[in-house]
Amino acid sequence: MKISFLIHNVCGIGGTITTTFNLAQALADRHDVEIVSVLRSRDQPALTPDPRIALRFLVDQRHEKDDALYREPARVFPAAEYRYREYSRLTDQRIAAYLETTDADAVVGTRPGLNVHLALQAPDRVARIGQEHLTLERHSPRLRTALRPAYRRLDVLTTVTEADARAYRRMMSLPRVRVEALPNSVPDPELPPADGRAKLIVAAGRLVPVKRYDLLIHAFAPVAAAHPDWSLRIYGTGPQRDALRALIERLGLSNNAFLMGAATPMEAEWVKASIAASAASFEPFGMTIVEAMRCGLPVVSTDCPHGPAEIIADGTDGRLVPTGDRDAFTAALLELVRDDERRRTMGRAALENAARFAPGTVVEQAEHLLAEAVAARAAGRRTPRPPGGRTRALLGHGFAARDLALTAAARARRTLRKDHR
Repeated sequence: MKISFLIHNVCGIGGTITTTFNLAQALADRHDVEIVSVLRSRDQPALTPDPRIALRFLVDQRHEKDDALYREPARVFPAAEYRYREYSRLTDQRIAAYLETTDADAVVGTRPGLNVHLALQAPDRVARIGQEHLTLERHSPRLRTALRPAYRRLDVLTTVTEADARAYRRMMSLPRVRVEALPNSVPDPELPPADGRAKLIVAAGRLVPVKRYDLLIHAFAPVAAAHPDWSLRIYGTGPQRDALRALIERLGLSNNAFLMGAATPMEAEWVKASIAASAASFEPFGMTIVEAMRCGLPVVSTDCPHGPAEIIADGTDGRLVPTGDRDAFTAALLELVRDDERRRTMGRAALENAARFAPGTVVEQAEHLLAEAVAARAAGRRTPRPPGGRTRALLGHGFAARDLALTAAARARRTLRKDHR
């Protein structure tokens, strides 16, 4: 199969980009794979793609901001989507042109707004797979209303947890769409796993409020007081850095808790530790939890919606504590800090249990979903796209005939021949 991933901007840093690169690389072992980035904001992406994976860009933000269409609001990308302000009539045209001329058997959209483009504009011969990396409950009612009619045009919709898949099946009325949980994968570690001897707790992720690093630091304070030879390292960057540094100083933890900045890859930092921690109030999946477990670390995590409880077996390979409960978090950390054998046993269990998130396991499920969707399209088991009037209604912004004309094959081929690398 030829598989194409449509992504927002590979030049950034984030879980969706990492997950897309991981899955694309695993699929490239047996398939022709490309990643199409709608936007380009710098010379090279943050992650280096596998050389077998073709990478192309549709709109170069560095050089095309003077285009008149770049300054006009998007008419296809839903206005209620978080990234709407970064989209325009120019992105409308370029995405439509790409979809019009793609030779992919299946196109995978990686965020709600791009799934809308895919559902409404992909040719009938192309299997349409939409991915949701957040959760349905995090989408505003306005966005859900915009997504529902478009998502009915998809062949497959994947979520990262079974809990979210159940929510989509129950609440979105997608009777002809296959809704499946497809967890994120984490590459096989290259370093020996942690041995549980280091007196170090590690956490990683964006320094933003939802990650609740403030709670983690507060919860760690009694640990440091009782066991001053233990340290906490937090990896990542973000707007809360100064506030968290001030909190560390105010609690007298400057010799025990450290903001380490970004680290890539994180594997080398995970294996130095003995415990991983995640205090988030919301976690659509929990990529860092899986990363840590694949490096042999037990994880102490809040039992927040949706991911941690589907990853961690409480008491076996980590601990789950009530969301926002500082005292419970402290108690779980102390339990592992004080019991060397329990900590190491949990670490070994984490390494074994997290193997289900290895690329081979996840890619087998992804291949099955893709192959069935492609076969169904080839057999004509999907209804044709709605007529122009219905399409315009679904797009919500009056996707005019002029826009449709601009995606004619001849124009699209000229557009896509440009080398945006």
